[in-house]
Amino acid sequence: MRAGRLLSVLLILQNEGRVTAAELAHRLEVSERTVLRDLTELGATGVPVYAVRGPGGGFALLDTFAQDVPAVPTGLPAERGRIRRVRVRVSPSALQRARVTGRPEGWRPRPDPAPSEVHPDWVEGSFRFLSYDDAVTELLALAPDVEVLLPVELRAAMADLGRRITEQHLPA
Repeated sequence: MRAGRLLSVLLILQNEGRVTAAELAHRLEVSERTVLRDLTELGATGVPVYAVRGPGGGFALLDTFAQDVPAVPTGLPAERGRIRRVRVRVSPSALQRARVTGRPEGWRPRPDPAPSEVHPDWVEGSFRFLSYDDAVTELLALAPDVEVLLPVELRAAMADLGRRITEQHLPA
């Protein structure tokens, strides 16, 4: 888990340049303190990470660091896609069902989520999926007790599927 997060931080810094700790924490779904520990760990391993204070500040890699990180083979069949985390908001009963059945798997609560105005008792977090098709299939089993927040494309796909199901089941 931590090794993957360190690699993610490194890739984000390589691809995007200067990034704030708050932005990294948001994207990696961890606290800012965890991001700061990860940046310290990267620096200790020889990765030249530096901080810039003030407006427009953040963390970046020295320009002299030009070591590209190769893609890591997953061992999964190509048609399955890569593992993705999908941010959702779920009802307490749906979360309990998911934990008992183990489907979807990989639940990770989101630190300090903003409460939902519509469903204040729902919990925000993420599940791990092998592909968008798997995500749609497994999240459909939790419907209507799940709201997909990110990625936006999956949210739109779920909304479209919900509309099609509704149209099929409306009285004639």
